[in-house]
Amino acid sequence: MLPTLTVCLACLVTAAAVGLASYSGSGYAREALDAVERDIADKLRRLRAPTRNLRPLLIAWLIVLAGALAGFWIVLDSPVFGVLTAVLLSCGPWYLLRRMAQRHRQRIEDQLADAMVMLSNAVRAGLSLAQSLEILAAQCPRPINAEFHQIVAEYKLGKPLDRTLREAKDRLRSENFALFAAALLASHESGGRLNETVERIAQSVIELQRLERKVQTETAQARKSAVYMALAPLIILVLYYFIEPDNTAKLFTTFIGQIFLTVALVLNIIAYLWARVILNPDI
Repeated sequence: MLPTLTVCLACLVTAAAVGLASYSGSGYAREALDAVERDIADKLRRLRAPTRNLRPLLIAWLIVLAGALAGFWIVLDSPVFGVLTAVLLSCGPWYLLRRMAQRHRQRIEDQLADAMVMLSNAVRAGLSLAQSLEILAAQCPRPINAEFHQIVAEYKLGKPLDRTLREAKDRLRSENFALFAAALLASHESGGRLNETVERIAQSVIELQRLERKVQTETAQARKSAVYMALAPLIILVLYYFIEPDNTAKLFTTFIGQIFLTVALVLNIIAYLWARVILNPDI
């Protein structure tokens, strides 16, 4: 009876503290939630994913994080693992979404040079800029054709072409597309030989992509080694469990053992992310 009463009192005190902290810092919490929502919505728009009902989903996710923290802390009597799980559940999806947005942008970068060559040929054939963009929207592969589809659709609905190009540039955040859009805007506003300008930009983009692929090839083995090094501690932990099961179990059942495991996991993740940054230089 006494342990049950103690748990109930602890839950009430924790709930009161959380409620008081939420009430006193509601303004800061709302600003933080708005910032997170804007960041996630920006990445979803770059992925051309829907952003409706994002705020309720974020609130539901916060409730899940609080439930995971409370479950580890109260039910399993492991506050360290509870905090660690809450941190991983909050940072993991954001990191995956960020990686997906980066890969989406990289795919567009890879397809941009061919799209510029196609536009240059269309302009040389005597088509207008708007007609050339329609050809790109119809013939380019995904995902870059979706961007040209949106540009053409907005232009047909009456939005100025320069505005649609600027919005696409802000949405993609690609340096190569920014050069491409700048050439289109300059030709649209002041004229000039658009095909020659676009061809020169396309050649520069192709050369840059060649250098990036060379770097990726040279560092492929090192990136695999980083993955193996990140998995090595887990493999060693499993082996130690079969060799010394009692001592290994203390890492999970004692407070100091949980601290050691948490620090090791955090340092391992930092080392892996640091290796990725080193092995993916910005050319």
